[in-house]
Amino acid sequence: MPKLPRIPSRDAIRSLERLGFEQVRQTGSHVVMKKKSQEGEIGCIVPIHRELKVGTLSGILKQAQVTVEEFIDSL
Repeated sequence: MPKLPRIPSRDAIRSLERLGFEQVRQTGSHVVMKKKSQEGEIGCIVPIHRELKVGTLSGILKQAQVTVEEFIDSL
């Protein structure tokens, strides 16, 4: 499993959009993203930071049900 990069939140949002997520709303410094799947709706929250810590990015990917490989390929 490759290591997660430390990237800005804008890059993470762009990558999630390439994976089928869309921005639903933004409240303060947090963007809510959702994607419709066969099991239902999948949602995740991305904080707006200059650089996301690895643990934060890992939590976002768990919420989004996206593997590290899929995420890195979409960067």
